[in-house]
Formats: sequence, C-alpha cells, structure tokens
Amino acid sequence: MRAQAMRTTEVGDGQLGWVLAHDLEASDGRVLLNKGAVLDEAALKHFQSASPGEVHLLELEADELHENAAGLRIAQAAAGDGIGISGPLTSRYDLLAERKGLLRVDAGLLRAINRVEDVTVYTLLDRQPVLPGAVLASVKVTPIAMPEARVAEVEALCRAQPLLRVLPFQPKRVAVLALEALAGEQRSRFEAVIDKKLRWYGSHLIDLRYVAPQTELVAETLRAFLSSGAELILAAGGNPIDPLDPLEQALPAVDARFVHKGAPTRGSMSWLARAGDVPIYNLASCRMWTGNTVADLVLPLLLTSSEVTPDDIREIGYGGLLGTAMAFRFPPYDRDSGDIVAGSER
Repeated sequence: MRAQAMRTTEVGDGQLGWVLAHDLEASDGRVLLNKGAVLDEAALKHFQSASPGEVHLLELEADELHENAAGLRIAQAAAGDGIGISGPLTSRYDLLAERKGLLRVDAGLLRAINRVEDVTVYTLLDRQPVLPGAVLASVKVTPIAMPEARVAEVEALCRAQPLLRVLPFQPKRVAVLALEALAGEQRSRFEAVIDKKLRWYGSHLIDLRYVAPQTELVAETLRAFLSSGAELILAAGGNPIDPLDPLEQALPAVDARFVHKGAPTRGSMSWLARAGDVPIYNLASCRMWTGNTVADLVLPLLLTSSEVTPDDIREIGYGGLLGTAMAFRFPPYDRDSGDIVAGSER
C-alpha cells in the first residue's frame, strides 16, 4: 500500500481505484466522500467541489484487499448455520441471527482469529439464547487495506468449523412429573409457567402428573411417559442429595442412567439422567421451574443437542454467578423476535 499526498485539484483519472484515507469535505464542511471510499468516476467529480487543500490517497498493491472486501470474507468465514451478514457500516460487518436458537461461539477459535494482525472480531457469549435479528458478532478490519494473505489465514482457521452457529431448538414432546402436592394458585402458576416455557422453544407438554413420593408410583409414571412417546421428561421435587429419594430409586425401572448431578451455579440441586435417548431432568422443587434458574440454562441445551454431556453442565460455571447483570443469559420467554441484547437493535 503506497500513500500519496496530493492537492484536490490534481486528483484525476490516474487515481481511479485509489482509496481515500480521510473524509473529503466541501468548503462548507459537508462530507462529500467518506474515509475508505474507492475512487471511481462518480467519486472523482466530488473533488471539483471539494475544499481546496491536501488530500491523502492510498494505492493498493496487487496482493492487498480493501477493508470492505477483507471484512466481508472474514465475516463469511466466521458465519455458520443460522447466521446472516449485514454491512458494511463504517467498514464493519455484523453477524445476525436468522432464527431463534442457541448461539454457540468457539472461544478458542475467536482468540486465534484475533491474533491475526489487523483483524478484530467480537461476539456475544457462548451458549446464549438468541432471537431472529439479534446482533451476534461484529467484524472489522483495522486499516483501510490489508494483505490478502491475512484474510486467507482467517479463512483457513474457520475451515474446519465456523466461529459462530445458531443451533435451532428442536420441538419435543415433553412430560412433567411433580412429587410435590401443590394446590390452587401454586399449581396453576407452576403449570402455566411450564407450558409457556416449553411453547417458547417450540415444544409441547403431552402430560403432567402429580405423584406421591413412592418409588413404585414414580416408576409407573416414568414408564407411562416413555410409552406415550415422551422425548424429554422434566421432574420437580426429587431430592438430589438423598440416595434413597423415590425418583432416584425409580430410575432403574426404566433403565435410566445418571449423566450428571448438580450444576456450578445457584440452584444447583438438580440432576440429569437418560433413559435410552430420553433425558430426565430433575430440580429439587416446583418453585425452581417458575423463575429464572439453572433449569433455564439447561433447557436450551436439552432442546438443541442430541445428547447433553457432563461437560455441558460443568461449563455453566463460567458466568454461573447469576446476578441481575447476567439476566441476558436466560431465554427471553416474553419475546419471539428482535435482539435480546439491550441497545443492540438494528
């Protein structure tokens, strides 16, 4: 890239394809051309009405790319399934969610990309529920032009797996087992919240039963759920720290095995088991289903992944201190479109 200072009156056909290094202004201060503009015949006409003075232009080498071309290629390499691209806006490209789902960000890959000189990519946090239109990441090339080899380096890094994906929520048939005797308003609230949350994911409730805490009754209910085609079983009221808890004792009756006990966040009294391909997820009380709790960090995993692993649960600990500042980690159950990040509306 070769920089050259010229008088505005000297700029002509010989500078076609060159790049403006700063805004070009008229005598009254109006911006005629923005920094980074590539000079074509239409752009050259603006120099006739420009404020007299010096202008700085850049002549790109054959192996260099303009910031817009470089940024677009990087954005395309970073964007995986469920992600669109908008821009450029002041040479920045935004990556947008094209569907409701769970954002996955490869943090290690992001670090590697940002080690490439003059490349900047910044994202939302991994495992964040997003809605269509949400801005998930931005891509910006720092200089006006950069060697194409650096863009190719980023493309090579993203070849095995893109930086970002939005995993769609998979509609599932869900059954719910409660070991608590709820009555009146408590029962109505519990049932309404469960139904609302499941519908937000596109799933639906096929059965909900209140069962006395007796092992055989619980086992019978689990068998009935599985026989009716439940693809996910949610439970409330089982005691995760009691080895003789009726719900835990009933698991062998449906050939279920534990996947993980507990979670590294508040409200950690939970466990995940699996009966064949069907996850069984338990919280210690019905009340834990009605607010924003660990369940709302696990449900997005259960409804996007074919199999949730112990490490999936353990990773909740990063950002697991769930104060009000971390509210964005929870699904926006009252919304179905638009960006869930305050101040990021397009």
